[in-house]
Amino acid sequence: MWFVKGRISGSVSSLTATGARVAGYKARAMSRRQDLILSQSRELGALAGGGWLVDESLFRFLVDFEIQKAQRLRYSVALVCFAVEAASTGNGQASPSSLAESVTRYLRGTDAVTVWTQGWLALLLIDAETAHLPLILDRLTARLETVVWSAGGSCYPRTAARSEDMVRQAVDLMGRAKEEGGNRLYVAS
Repeated sequence: MWFVKGRISGSVSSLTATGARVAGYKARAMSRRQDLILSQSRELGALAGGGWLVDESLFRFLVDFEIQKAQRLRYSVALVCFAVEAASTGNGQASPSSLAESVTRYLRGTDAVTVWTQGWLALLLIDAETAHLPLILDRLTARLETVVWSAGGSCYPRTAARSEDMVRQAVDLMGRAKEEGGNRLYVAS
């Protein structure tokens, strides 16, 4: 009987040791995977303060990906297109890319920013609804007191069901805000 007990306890201790080794392997693999993801994201964009500054193609992918995820998990995704008049960049905001870098500092770590090829910014705001956009933009534009800006916003699922529709709505509303004199945000309804 003693032999059986010893054998069982030996099996349990070897299982415990094996479990610890497996847990260690998993932890190291997870750490390597996280390092790989961070290094790839640093190549594609830069983490600056809060939000992520990414290129346009990655931004389009993120919008589409977040909408698909939001459909499953039932949360909101907002998109804001934001333009600054080139002649009015008197507070040191020399280029759209430097403006994008400064904007990312005031966003959450889940949000993303890109500089569109036309020179305006696009902001992807996770778990933000149309009611939140004026407050978020007030916080961002408070540092741009001498700058003339125009913005348009859209939101999944409230105003658009697809990423292309969100971008189109936000761009159209940004153009409307620009035509009407700037320093305003229009949100799709």
